Amino acid sequence: MDQTTLNIIVVGLSFVLYFGIAIWAKAGSTAEFYAAGRGVNPVVNGMATAADWMSAASFISMAGLIAFVGYNNSTFLMGWTGGYVLMAMLLAPYLRKFGKYTVPEFVGDRFYSNKARVVAVIALITMSVTYVIGQMAGAGVAFSRFLEVDNTTGLLIASAVVFVYAVLGGMKGITYTQVAQYCVLIVAYTIPAIFISLQLTGHVLPQLGLFGEHTASGQYLLVTLDGLLNDLGFNQYTSGSSPWLMALFTLSLMIGTAGLPHVIIRFFTVPKVSDARWSAGWALVFIALLYLTAPAVGAMARLNIMTTMWPQGVQGEAVAVDELPDWFRTWSATGLLAVEDKNGDGKIQYYNEKSEAMTALAAERGWQGNELVTFNQDILVLANPEIAGLPGWVIALIAAGGIAAALSTAAGLLLAISSAVSHDLIKSTINPGISEKGELLAARISMAAAIVVATYLGLNPPGFAAQVVALAFGLAAASLFPTLMMGIFSKRMNSAGATAGMLAGLLSTTLYLFLFLGWFFIPGTNMLTPDQYLFGIPPTHFGPIGALLNFGVAFIVASMTAEPPQEIQDLVESVRIPRGAGTAVNH
Repeated sequence: MDQTTLNIIVVGLSFVLYFGIAIWAKAGSTAEFYAAGRGVNPVVNGMATAADWMSAASFISMAGLIAFVGYNNSTFLMGWTGGYVLMAMLLAPYLRKFGKYTVPEFVGDRFYSNKARVVAVIALITMSVTYVIGQMAGAGVAFSRFLEVDNTTGLLIASAVVFVYAVLGGMKGITYTQVAQYCVLIVAYTIPAIFISLQLTGHVLPQLGLFGEHTASGQYLLVTLDGLLNDLGFNQYTSGSSPWLMALFTLSLMIGTAGLPHVIIRFFTVPKVSDARWSAGWALVFIALLYLTAPAVGAMARLNIMTTMWPQGVQGEAVAVDELPDWFRTWSATGLLAVEDKNGDGKIQYYNEKSEAMTALAAERGWQGNELVTFNQDILVLANPEIAGLPGWVIALIAAGGIAAALSTAAGLLLAISSAVSHDLIKSTINPGISEKGELLAARISMAAAIVVATYLGLNPPGFAAQVVALAFGLAAASLFPTLMMGIFSKRMNSAGATAGMLAGLLSTTLYLFLFLGWFFIPGTNMLTPDQYLFGIPPTHFGPIGALLNFGVAFIVASMTAEPPQEIQDLVESVRIPRGAGTAVNH
């Protein structure tokens, strides 16, 4: 059986599983569509939350970022994991105790204002649409390679699959589908990592292999990798850069994570407040299985790529064009990987053109530049089994895992968008008298429309998967996280302050992204260059600045306007008190 047929069979079986679950768990009411009837077991919810959380950025893109940048991009690991802890400790139990379906509903009721609710809906949709672009782009990468279709066709297939199980099942269907997707993606991620660790270091656990001895060189694996990178003029894998920017980006990811509405709503699906805390704990366990493996995957993959291009080291011969491995030729067919023999010597030179030492060596040897002209970082994890020469069934498994990671998070985001539109705009603002059947229909139509928009934007993303996701986290950090924190922990925060703060955070961060990335205005171009960044802050790092503006404007406006009504202050006090943690107010 050829590899493509095997891929189609394994991926197809996973789709059959997802569709079967969606049919079995079809939502028959708004309570089931929005919150799975509040009857999900904490362990099950923890696994579903982990799948919802570990998106295409985690599965597909994160190891690629770490592989090509090294220690600096450990910020993704620290920021995302730390942010989840913030969410679990500071937000999830209190929001569950409040007893609502959606994040905008909490904002609207806590700040006794439909204006605040609508602003929260706008912030949620802006962040979620940006986030879902990365998921659709990641799904396109996975489909284009493993089903041997073009990127556009891959996106359309992904959209169709999500449409069936998300629109049909709502939160109930998505929850149990995400449990299945977690099982697929974690097995798909860890099995290749174990094989590659055994090949390179002899260690079964990739985490030990990362700090173990590289079998071929007799040195520590990281020492070997640093040496190869240094020889080719790249920064060492273990070197860092600006501590200030690393700290700022980590903070942006942390508070952005804590403000993610599609993850927060997962805690609305459990029966009790105490179950929300247990769900958070289980989710951390399930997340750790992948996140503790990602650094090893990135380092080992980069080492394999380096030795592919320079099998004898830079002092030897580069790989000949006709000796490129099969995996290289296979991925070249997708357009995500490409080489060009610029000097016509029949070999492919890969080095850092910006390095003075390599520039001198290139002139001496007659090289005309780096001939690895295209390497999409998102392919790294998906290509890993082929790079290491693993069996075909492992390659098929990681195809299913990458697709599962993208689809699980996309479904959660789309549910958050549709719930905000149907429940918080239509039901709570535009047409309060709508029947439950009408609201359920509106939710499904909203999700279908969101899928169409996400697919269109996925075809023209402003960056690779993890980069786009980082922008979404910045938006969440600047808009929703401060508002939720003030709503829970500040009895003095009123409607005017919260609304003004959200607008300040959202507009300032969105404007900064538009100015420096140009997307939606001039796609594919920059309106301003990196040397013009405000205080040297890249767009992906701006979230904490927007959050500070949100907090500052909110407290200034609140201090100048009337206090919240006494019943709202009493409500805030009751939400914060641990008493009654075993029960919760139902919607």
